[in-house]
Amino acid sequence: MRTDGLGKIAIAFFISILVVLPCITARYAEATEIKLSAAALWTAVHPSYKNVVDAWGAEIEKRTKGRVKVVGYPVGTLLSAKGMYEGVLSGIADVGISCFAYTLGRFPLMEAIDLPMGYSSAEIATKVANDIYKKYKPKELMDTHVCFLHAHGPGILATKKPVRKLGDLKGMKIRCTGLAAKVINKLGGVPVGMEQAEAYEALQKGVVEGTACPTSVLQEWKQGELIKYVTLNYSSAYTTTFFTVMNLNKWNSLPRDIQKIITDINEEWIRKQGKLWDDIDKRAFPWLREEGVEIIDQSPDESSQWEQTVLPLIDEFIMAKKSMGLPAKDVITDIKSLIKQYSK
Repeated sequence: MRTDGLGKIAIAFFISILVVLPCITARYAEATEIKLSAAALWTAVHPSYKNVVDAWGAEIEKRTKGRVKVVGYPVGTLLSAKGMYEGVLSGIADVGISCFAYTLGRFPLMEAIDLPMGYSSAEIATKVANDIYKKYKPKELMDTHVCFLHAHGPGILATKKPVRKLGDLKGMKIRCTGLAAKVINKLGGVPVGMEQAEAYEALQKGVVEGTACPTSVLQEWKQGELIKYVTLNYSSAYTTTFFTVMNLNKWNSLPRDIQKIITDINEEWIRKQGKLWDDIDKRAFPWLREEGVEIIDQSPDESSQWEQTVLPLIDEFIMAKKSMGLPAKDVITDIKSLIKQYSK
């Protein structure tokens, strides 16, 4: 077939389009801003919201040079705390931050982290949570992309009446959630399940006589204004494990370089958030004393009694999860080992 001058020009133009168009498309894709909606279980002024949503999002925007922007939604503005995980699954939010305890039974293996293992710090509990997740990769979390996990500091007892001995707790109505309800029940209290957002009003109206929580909650959610005593029952302390997860389709749609950037940031935030939980726990103590709250330390004998009282919960957990075909005993062994390792 003959090709005249115009034909050669047309062919050359067509070839140039084939060469240049992918470059233009790639540059356009790089320049296009990706928005990630991030819903959390805290109010916008809570330190954890500022760190896990605001600061985390700002770091992603900075390192992606503006290609990714995280838009935050405090509790209730997009999703509820209890509906967070399912909301991410359905795509209502791209990213969701809440805790496993609000949907007890939905995450059977990861519930092991929340057991009363005698956690001494949030940093330790946070490291344990992430190590367990990375080792076991539980199926219950395979329908989202797990960014990172973190856990608050020792869950202790805050009450309107003093609890100096184990018997003092008998019959008292205590706000709690997740496995903490079983802890309270073992200790003789009456567990009343509810989210933190509901606790202040419940304490104010006398629906409950106390709450199980880390000390940070008492300041950040202002519950310390309504209680008079804090019992430092560290030997029977539980934790609550929080998740930061992303919709799997959204994650898979991100360019690989952006996935790498976010993954690197997530690893850094494990340490940052664990440390933050401990910092706000420590900060709460002077505030509680200013509010006139009495801090009750346990004697070694009393501490041992509380520890032995909640110990059966661990065996019960192992038996229950074993019937589901889960390696619960191995998980508990690993948790104990990791706590010792990180406590050194």
